[in-house]
Amino acid sequence: MFSPEQENISSLPSTKVPVKYGELIVLGYNGSLPNGDRGRRKSRFGLCKRPKANGVKPSTVHIACTPQAAKAISNKDQHSVSYTLSRAQTVVVEYTHDTSTDMFQIGRSTESPIDFVVTDTTVGGPSNSDPQSVQSTISRFACRIACQRCPPYTARVYAAGFDSSKNIFLGEKAAKWTTADGQMDGLTTNGVLVMHPRHGFTQRSTQGVWREISVCGNVFTLRETRSAQQRGKMVDPESQELVDGSLLDLCGATLLWRTAEGLARAPTLGHLEALRQQINAARPQCPVGLSTLAFPSLRRKETPGDKQPWAYLRCGHVHGRHDWGSDRRRTQEAEGSPGSHQRECPMCRARGPYVPLWLGCEAGFYLDAAPPTHAFSPCGHVCSERTAAFWSGVPLPHGTHTFHAACPFCALQLSAGPGYVRLIFQGPLD
Repeated sequence: MFSPEQENISSLPSTKVPVKYGELIVLGYNGSLPNGDRGRRKSRFGLCKRPKANGVKPSTVHIACTPQAAKAISNKDQHSVSYTLSRAQTVVVEYTHDTSTDMFQIGRSTESPIDFVVTDTTVGGPSNSDPQSVQSTISRFACRIACQRCPPYTARVYAAGFDSSKNIFLGEKAAKWTTADGQMDGLTTNGVLVMHPRHGFTQRSTQGVWREISVCGNVFTLRETRSAQQRGKMVDPESQELVDGSLLDLCGATLLWRTAEGLARAPTLGHLEALRQQINAARPQCPVGLSTLAFPSLRRKETPGDKQPWAYLRCGHVHGRHDWGSDRRRTQEAEGSPGSHQRECPMCRARGPYVPLWLGCEAGFYLDAAPPTHAFSPCGHVCSERTAAFWSGVPLPHGTHTFHAACPFCALQLSAGPGYVRLIFQGPLD
């Protein structure tokens, strides 16, 4: 029998926290979008267990003689994928409800089927031009992720998302084929690329190999260019299952997947704030002006303040803002880029970019909770050594056929060499 107190407790509404599968974090945004996170348009998106499963799985296959017949077969109340083989033939694969999975869709469209709206990343941070002013290469319905509703809550990624009519259409020019077991599969125009890091997202992490994911979730080597019609070779041993630290590229934006377990081990914003205060408490000084330096609040990350630390990125010596040795000479290769003003360090005479330092505020990008001792070059974002070493070694897709390492906090391409430098602070003289 329940006591009166137990009966009252049992009648209270449930305050159980929903199960979190993980989070997607967009590279290039240091904690939030330039104009703030709003609704489905934000820098990070949490995938949580839905009240009711909305997953789907393939069921009936129809071969239609014309696209018109294919549209007739396709029921607006049922999910389907249409593969147009020619003007005379279309294959429609109907999907049925899957009670074991939750589906989340990512893309550029603001239509209701898209859970996480992603637009092209502004390289270099919020001071650059509006990303909407250039034509996007991200698909309106780029991809979908299916999460198992039961432990271990496995997340799988698939190319393409269902539109408002619950359809996916692969046109005549899209890469498509019949699989060995007679099923249809295909690739989207600019493709969905995935890279799983080796050894997870830990201090031992190293870069993995970029692969392309098909509409059915199969894994392939990369095409010659993003939109080439010839698909790569299928990589049977590899899986579309996301692991902690998996990178998902949508041709215009790259997303980092963090599992709930990985996030539980990651540093928090509160921990980063404590590290900031710890650095400031040590009262680092400018060797030239002898003024005390201090990293600004994590919320203020656009305009350098009077006490802002600056660094010479060739040697790592930290100073305050000063004009010592400033001849404003620019190197030809650095013209117009951040840190392009070449300055000679008064401590060691090394010549290189001289930039303000900013703490990396997006905790999900950190591989450990170690102090922020290193800065990316040429942007000046500061993080732990292991975090800097990992990201400087990861080639991120750029355009349709190139790759380069970039700062995860601002997406700016890193300098040749290690792409980061150890910072050398001078303590107070008193």
